[in-house]
Amino acid sequence: MKRLDKSEIVFKLLAYILLTIFALCCLYPFIFILMNSISAKNFVDAGQVVIVPLGFQLNAYVDVFENKQFWLAYCNAFYITIYGTAISMLVGVCGAYALSKTRLVFGRGFNFLLTVTLWFSAGIIPTYQNYVMFRDGLFSGNGRVFFIFALGVNAFNIILLRNYFQSVPQEIEEAATIDGATEFQILTRVYIPISKSSIVTVAMFYAVEFWNGYLWAQMLLGEKDLPLTAFIKLYLDKTIKNIEESGGGQLSYSTYSLRYAFIVCSIVPVILIYPKIQKYFASGVNVGGVKE
Repeated sequence: MKRLDKSEIVFKLLAYILLTIFALCCLYPFIFILMNSISAKNFVDAGQVVIVPLGFQLNAYVDVFENKQFWLAYCNAFYITIYGTAISMLVGVCGAYALSKTRLVFGRGFNFLLTVTLWFSAGIIPTYQNYVMFRDGLFSGNGRVFFIFALGVNAFNIILLRNYFQSVPQEIEEAATIDGATEFQILTRVYIPISKSSIVTVAMFYAVEFWNGYLWAQMLLGEKDLPLTAFIKLYLDKTIKNIEESGGGQLSYSTYSLRYAFIVCSIVPVILIYPKIQKYFASGVNVGGVKE
């Protein structure tokens, strides 16, 4: 094994130290939130909780778990995320496959129209009015389904998939065509298996977008259809504001602990799922984002 000289040793040592510091800076906000969510009221309100909990309590989590509206919002979030990601991937994969083909009639025009949406948008007010007409027309009375279809297309994600599909060797498709494969079979048996890393990455982008969706969910959905993020904001605005105005005497813990308990509970699915698919991210984004 080749021995490292002093300059390489110093460089690696500094690199590891900086990466460790950066990792701790990224991890600390979560530690801070978790510790404050289980600390006693007087310590949290005084801002004394930094790294370890002071005066252990779990009453904030008990109140969160006993809140039926919270679990309804949780179910709404899962419903919107699962079905929204599935429909978005169906549209995205089919659209990206078609746009990746040079033989597509008016293909350049469609690609240009898709790319233009990344540069220009209609603005908040026209988009809101369009969503309202869409909701009250085709999806009257079914807010969650409307929300899934309204936010089901993302031009950036489709372009990532299109670029990846364009990198697939044409010889593979030609061999499948000679064997008698149809377009649908080429897509499902050739392109999708080869592009698994890029597809998983884009699916995660869609899932995070639906799970964290707040602005349009708050503006367009009724209270019974709100996903988790929008419900938490609404709950904090109504309930906690009333508690704070009354002096906080109704709670045995700090209102900040309740806020943090909601946050911790809302990110548990992301923490459990993300490590399992993180290995696909680097290859998926790099190959899909750079066109050869």
